[in-house]
Amino acid sequence: MELGQINPILLIASLMVASTPILLAAIGEMVVEKAGVLNLGVEGMMITGAVVGFVTAVNSTSPVLGFIAAACAGAGLSLLFALVTQYLKSTQVATGLALTLFGLGLSSLIGKPYAGMKAPPLGKMHIPGLSEIPVLGPILFQHDPMVYLSVLLVAAVWAWLKYSRSGLILRAVGENHAAAHALGYKVVRVRILAILFGGATAGLGGAYVSLVRVPQWVEGMTAGAGWIALAIVVFASWRPWRVLLGAYLFGGVSVLQLNLQAAGVAIPVEYLSMSPYLVTILVLVIISLRGNHGAPGSLGRVFHASH
Repeated sequence: MELGQINPILLIASLMVASTPILLAAIGEMVVEKAGVLNLGVEGMMITGAVVGFVTAVNSTSPVLGFIAAACAGAGLSLLFALVTQYLKSTQVATGLALTLFGLGLSSLIGKPYAGMKAPPLGKMHIPGLSEIPVLGPILFQHDPMVYLSVLLVAAVWAWLKYSRSGLILRAVGENHAAAHALGYKVVRVRILAILFGGATAGLGGAYVSLVRVPQWVEGMTAGAGWIALAIVVFASWRPWRVLLGAYLFGGVSVLQLNLQAAGVAIPVEYLSMSPYLVTILVLVIISLRGNHGAPGSLGRVFHASH
């Protein structure tokens, strides 16, 4: 066992990279749930974004186009969920699970010819002056653009929900859709827009896995990241900055277990591999003991407009 091999600077820097796909998916799902909709199809949208982003990037040799296509694919799949749940009044839980199964099957079909191919590289942004700072430079200022975009997205969502009129309307719809409808707000329209945003960010998160983290196409490569994103929203009590904290906590555990494996720690590899998921379950159990902790009042409830 050689723990001295673990470089703490590289550990923290890789933590941010490992957390980015989960953070992108979780912040989008938080907006969806703030609107009162529970979409369990995050995993399906992520894996669809991963394969569409990879295929687009390989064929166009542009990772940027890959991310754009992935966002569109995630949003497109979420639109299917929106139409079924908001217009046909289907159960959100069952529809979300079906969406995940559909996404996994679709991605396997699309990605089969691309197995083993390499994705075009996404360059890193070395911020002038800041990237040369000892310790902090490599940790914070030598990442690819998507790492910074994910953090900026958290800040933007926080400010939008707290200070904008449209953000307040979305929160009102999520808390009490009947009262929001009585005030003249378009509940279904608000929810569909929120669902599309959540689908787009989930697609971006999936594309980050296939274009940056791996970077190649492997069937089922999101490996439950969508479910972790759902858990993090609950862990965060539907608050943006806590979503950031939760994503980085899970990313930190994931990176640490990989480093411990490399250092030859005398713990079976299977236990180390399952540790991030065990930590997530433990945190959720602790939170559930505290009871209701900020869930939107209309979360998961079907809206029927009164005439």
